[in-house]
Amino acid sequence: MKSIKIEGSKRESVGKKSTKALRNAGEIPCVLYGGNQAVHFHAPAPAFKNLVYTADVHTVKLELNDGTKANAVLQDIQFHPVTDEILHMDFYEFGDDQEITMEIPVHAEGIPKGVKNGGVLRFNMRRMMVRGLASNLPDYIVADVTPLKIGKKLYVTAVASDDYKIMHPDNTVICMVKTSRNISAVTDEDDDEDSEDGAAEGGEDKEGQSES
Repeated sequence: MKSIKIEGSKRESVGKKSTKALRNAGEIPCVLYGGNQAVHFHAPAPAFKNLVYTADVHTVKLELNDGTKANAVLQDIQFHPVTDEILHMDFYEFGDDQEITMEIPVHAEGIPKGVKNGGVLRFNMRRMMVRGLASNLPDYIVADVTPLKIGKKLYVTAVASDDYKIMHPDNTVICMVKTSRNISAVTDEDDDEDSEDGAAEGGEDKEGQSES
């Protein structure tokens, strides 16, 4: 997974007056947890642009003016209820041999068979919670939707990897192809494909099983 470098300064005071002064100066007050003790610091608001205002996820390489260096992940963020400006951020430090849990974006790959026959691809989840070493976590998870026919679902087990552990039940659905409002039934072409695939596979696959 890619990292973003953020340079900041350690806070000398953590009172309300000091915090307000930092925000007025365009600085974001932050706290780094996970070490021997919490580290209070601040950094310019633009430094967090590529970390917060993006669909991508990154770890952080933090460097402070007192020589403190740490690998961290964003743990919590507080926004102003009216302006949506960042008010405060919490980070969690991790080691190279320490597993972390992160939400990773899911990217669809391919065109589903069902879409070609008039169906519509619908996503139940655009991000997945996974756990693993930061060096093993991907920038995004690829979901091959090509085999999906109308009425079929893609489960999280389809994107399993030895590099990370999926933190969702096996029956969690990533996406499925639903019947479009413009068609009332599966096309004859899709029926033919189902028959051929059924003969080749020797029966119904997992995606055809009912869910509780």
